[in-house]
Formats: sequence, C-alpha cells, structure tokens
Amino acid sequence: MKFIIVFAALFALALAAPSDVEIVRSDSEVGPESFSFDSETSDGTKHSAQGQLNNIGTEQEAIAVRGSYSFVADDGQTYTVTYVADENGFQPQGAHLPVAPEA
Repeated sequence: MKFIIVFAALFALALAAPSDVEIVRSDSEVGPESFSFDSETSDGTKHSAQGQLNNIGTEQEAIAVRGSYSFVADDGQTYTVTYVADENGFQPQGAHLPVAPEA
C-alpha cells in the first residue's frame, strides 16, 4: 500500500506540470514490496527511482528509495540530483547543492 501512495504522489507531480509540458516517457513497475519508475517530460525533466520495502513484518519495516532527477533551469543548465530516502531521511546529492562542513 505504501508503494501505491508514493507512486501516486510522484505521478501527481508529473501531471501538475505546466500545460505546455508533455510527458514523453513514463514507465513503472509496482509490486507488493518494491517499485520502480522512469519518466521524462518534453522540457527535459527526468526522474527515476527504485524503492524496496525492508525489514518486512518487523517494527523497523521501512521503505528505502534510491533515485535521481534532472531539470533544465532558467539559466539553461541541466541540474541533476541523486538521492536516497530511507530510515535516515532524504539525502540528496548534486554538484550544485551546498555541502555541510565536516563536524
């Protein structure tokens, strides 16, 4: 059920794009314990992710997602973010993102 909610939310984001942007590719596979999807829009935006349910049936049951998205910004450059979202939170990485100093 969690996978369906996550997938529906991501699909809704794709549909909420401005009307002059079209979805040119959308592939998905949703199972009871995992999912994957890839999408691309006519403005150059791309998003792909894979999720897996871990620790099934335990108190620590959680979904772990790995993915990336890229977009063309107003400055004409393409920016890419790779991420992990799991029990440790959302962890994005990208050349354009600031990095916290070492503790």
